[in-house]
Amino acid sequence: MRRTAFVFVLSFLLLSIGIALVEDDPSPLGQGQSIGSFVHYEEFSSEYIEPRPVDVWLPPGYEKNLDQSYPVLYVHDGQLLFKKSTSPYASFWYKPFDWYIGGIFWEADIIMSRLIHQGQIRPAIIVSIWFKKGNRAIEFMPQKPITDVPHPMWRIDDSQYVAGDVISDRYLKFLVEELKPFVDRNYRTRSDRENTFIMGSSMGGLISAYAISEYPGVFGAAACLSTDWTHGDGAEISWYEEHWPKAGVHRLYFDHGTETWDAPFEPYQKKMDSVMRQHGYVHGVDWISRKFEGADHTPKAWRERLHIPLTFMLGY
Repeated sequence: MRRTAFVFVLSFLLLSIGIALVEDDPSPLGQGQSIGSFVHYEEFSSEYIEPRPVDVWLPPGYEKNLDQSYPVLYVHDGQLLFKKSTSPYASFWYKPFDWYIGGIFWEADIIMSRLIHQGQIRPAIIVSIWFKKGNRAIEFMPQKPITDVPHPMWRIDDSQYVAGDVISDRYLKFLVEELKPFVDRNYRTRSDRENTFIMGSSMGGLISAYAISEYPGVFGAAACLSTDWTHGDGAEISWYEEHWPKAGVHRLYFDHGTETWDAPFEPYQKKMDSVMRQHGYVHGVDWISRKFEGADHTPKAWRERLHIPLTFMLGY
């Protein structure tokens, strides 16, 4: 018992200072099994936004295959991505809520491990960026669409924001000018556009699409799950009609459900689908847009279909 407690405490301390814990299990993956390793950075500093935790997941074999370099997937809402002790949502107090909604976490490491083991996708590094409490909306709302297109006010739940509140351009600068260079320096990455991806859900879908528009030379693909176009009443989509990259080098994945918060998304997504067609994207080739009947706006729903965008971006 004492040895078990010691190992647990040591593991937590290693994670908190950014040292990888390797989970090399040569046996075939079982249900819910994750392999690979994690590095946790508790306070990643930035000149553009407030410091925040960042997690890096290294795929199985990373420590052994020293000659191999890997694509990188950047994902928002990092504290919900992995069911690790470093996440505040893994605490005892969230257990009832976790049970009630069918799971708070995406369990991206488990899904990635399974897809890699089955030979469906290339091994890739995941970099998950935590949102800062109170700043998520202003960091994820696309900035230029609501300042260039007259739309002085936008709403989230019962809160109203003015265009001047938004700092998503600074958030993207953090990703592109600070975080990505750090990851490329410290890990064996394929740093080119064709191997750099971005993904998020809800407003995380908004900022992922915006990243493609703002940095088409950096990101080669984006996955936008349950993209919440209702913020700004679709002003982003109108802006993209003139500011979306032409087809030829990018791949885009969009989806939405039909229940709860996802219920009003369909007409907005259809408008964005029209933008994709206008710019030369071919559905099923370099662009996918899907509707999931009965799916709601929860991590459980995104977890259940996460294999689809991962295969689209990372498949052989």
